[in-house]
Amino acid sequence: MQKSTSPKRKSFNFYTIASALLVIGGSAAAMMAGVTPAEAANLVKQPDAQIAVFMVPLTLLVLALMYEATRMVLRGNVPVEAPVPSPRRPPLSRKRSSP
Repeated sequence: MQKSTSPKRKSFNFYTIASALLVIGGSAAAMMAGVTPAEAANLVKQPDAQIAVFMVPLTLLVLALMYEATRMVLRGNVPVEAPVPSPRRPPLSRKRSSP
């Protein structure tokens, strides 16, 4: 069986555990603060909350795209794949017609 030697693959477990702990911690904090689904529904009816629900993920997406574009530019030229050569056909043989 082939083993992965990529260090990025091993760091995936760290991010999985960290994000799970963040979700669990946020849920626990909301429960301790007494936030119920009914109260959350009332908060969502306010215009400021609706704008935040739309703008925060959109802003994070734009920042992530800017980060990736900057990272690609600072890395250098993007490698260009060599064009695939077209298959060569053998030259047509001319048949000599006998006179």
